[in-house]
Amino acid sequence: MEHMQKYHTRILGYFRRQDGAVTVDWVVLTAAIVGMGMAAAFSVGGNIPGLADQVSTVVANRGIVPD
Repeated sequence: MEHMQKYHTRILGYFRRQDGAVTVDWVVLTAAIVGMGMAAAFSVGGNIPGLADQVSTVVANRGIVPD
């Protein structure tokens, strides 16, 4: 019976500890940040080829001005 009491105490102690809760919080926060970054990249990414074409046209039409 004492053996079962020992396991019961260990199991209760495991569930009362909060060391892993911090890890879970960091994982959730990191996943949210990565998700927001991906959403921003996808929303901006569609316009990049058009902007690159505009920039290349402006740069190609500029003359080189000597100093």
